[in-house]
Amino acid sequence: MAHVTVTIAGRAYRMACDDGQEEHLSRLAQDVDARIDQLRSAFGEIGDQRLSVMAAITIADELAEAKRSVRALEQDLEGQRAARTATLERMEQAEHAMASAVVTAAERLERIARDLGTSPSGGVGMG
Repeated sequence: MAHVTVTIAGRAYRMACDDGQEEHLSRLAQDVDARIDQLRSAFGEIGDQRLSVMAAITIADELAEAKRSVRALEQDLEGQRAARTATLERMEQAEHAMASAVVTAAERLERIARDLGTSPSGGVGMG
């Protein structure tokens, strides 16, 4: 297990993380620190704990919005998959109907050719 020291709101914190996640944890801490700085600029010195809570709530709100967006995209994707499946089924039915129409037309042409005394494979009958 790796350890990283991060600084948030001027205080250093030693944090444990999985090996290889040190850089990621450092970036997350920098993001939290930047948010606290933004809140401090907007609201002044209202206390570190209050700023930290406000930053956490801001991050939680962004996460909730991202989850809503993901759910909406997943529902849209599922709708598109269902529409694709329905379209493919209609295409298969259309192909089957076209193939059946071609077979029917070929049978009619053979019947007409037979009635006229010609063979569809070429040549005119001598009858």
